[in-house]
Amino acid sequence: MNMKKYILLFFLFIEGMNLIAQDQQYTQFYSVPTLLNPAFAGASAQSRVAALYRNQWSIIPGGFKSQRFTYDQYLPNLNSGIGLVMGNEHAGTGALKTSSVQLQYAYEVKVKRGVFFRPALQFGYVTRSLDFNKLTFYDQLIREGDNSSFESPTFGPTHYFDASAGFLVYSGKAWGGISIYHMNTPNEVLYSGTAASIPARFSVHGGVRRHVKSSFKSYFGKDFVLAFNYQSQGKYDQLDLGFYTELNPVVLGIWYRGLPLKQNDYQLPNRDMLALLIGFQWGAYKLGYSYDITTSKLSLGNTGGSHELSFTYQWANKRNMRKVKRRIVPCAKF
Repeated sequence: MNMKKYILLFFLFIEGMNLIAQDQQYTQFYSVPTLLNPAFAGASAQSRVAALYRNQWSIIPGGFKSQRFTYDQYLPNLNSGIGLVMGNEHAGTGALKTSSVQLQYAYEVKVKRGVFFRPALQFGYVTRSLDFNKLTFYDQLIREGDNSSFESPTFGPTHYFDASAGFLVYSGKAWGGISIYHMNTPNEVLYSGTAASIPARFSVHGGVRRHVKSSFKSYFGKDFVLAFNYQSQGKYDQLDLGFYTELNPVVLGIWYRGLPLKQNDYQLPNRDMLALLIGFQWGAYKLGYSYDITTSKLSLGNTGGSHELSFTYQWANKRNMRKVKRRIVPCAKF
């Protein structure tokens, strides 16, 4: 590895620490909507499990990898939804690791015919650690044949409680919501005696769905979906704009992330990526893949873009399946 790549890897590792200090961003957040807002918990027919994997900046040694697993359940007798979110993230060479478990509860209120309101809470426990043995220091690079280092660890794992909330309003054709994560601004620092609070993350999201009848057989009917997600955390903010066309069983989509009319810290247009997405649905199963084309200063040639895979399975008993069309949120499937 030449010196240029060493320097790039160092800055990406530092940036990765900043990313985790904020929050990992996903392209297919609507495939696992409880990551976006706890109010989506139980917003399916009855039961749903989902998994999401992201490999960010794939050609950079020690890029960022993250996984999410979720389960949510609708409780019709209580007009409620419950959810579980488990996460795992690795940054750099895998030395920096974050693991989390979140519990969610949402209550559903019928405002009027075809319109529902869902307030929700989320509480979680997070562990963050740094594996000293996976780090490489300067004295290891200059001494040939000796991989040991004179450096000694002065930090350890940290554990903290995390609280979030959100609400969602939806009808059969549109939806909109607001979520607030890290309301208690927990301290995630790895060094004792210091503090580094996670700033609260605000998200405003929504969209519309329109069905267009097809001249082919009924199962080839088309749905067009427009969606957005604006997020703000600390001094950073971003806007995701997406468009989907759903041709059963195939879903095609495109997302743009950035605020081009706003300059970033480098006095350049605030643009991040353009993502292409393809998904397939077979009955209760969904499988999605997306590829992020880097459009920021890092450039695609230096990062290799980002890959993301999603899997979802949902099911319901016959009684709840009859209620699906009256109460399922019409948001994008991926």
